[in-house]
Amino acid sequence: MESELHQLSEAMTMPRPRECLACYVLRMLEFGCHGRHWMGRYRAMRAPRATALERRMAQKGGYCDCEMLMNVVFPNPRYFRVDEDGDIVIDPKPPCLGVRGGSTQPCALWVGRGLGRGLYSF
Repeated sequence: MESELHQLSEAMTMPRPRECLACYVLRMLEFGCHGRHWMGRYRAMRAPRATALERRMAQKGGYCDCEMLMNVVFPNPRYFRVDEDGDIVIDPKPPCLGVRGGSTQPCALWVGRGLGRGLYSF
């Protein structure tokens, strides 16, 4: 039983094929924010050469998984519904638009701000 639960948890938390970091972290936050655990898991599973990922995210205000989605990447209003107050509604989230293997870039569902470098500077 314990082995089956471990296999199930591994399958549920595995990045999907071509899934971007932002879509993966948003999906994993359903299990809670645990520091930079989900960023690190994504890097280990999909982008092992991105050794500075966590440092880069922290420099932009993403000190944990949930802060990455609050301070580093933002929903692109082109793909998300905007409510009557002008707030972007993330639920339901459109499917990830995908990225190339090994990338830590967000897909087109997300926009970001770099440190004084303008939009999309990841």
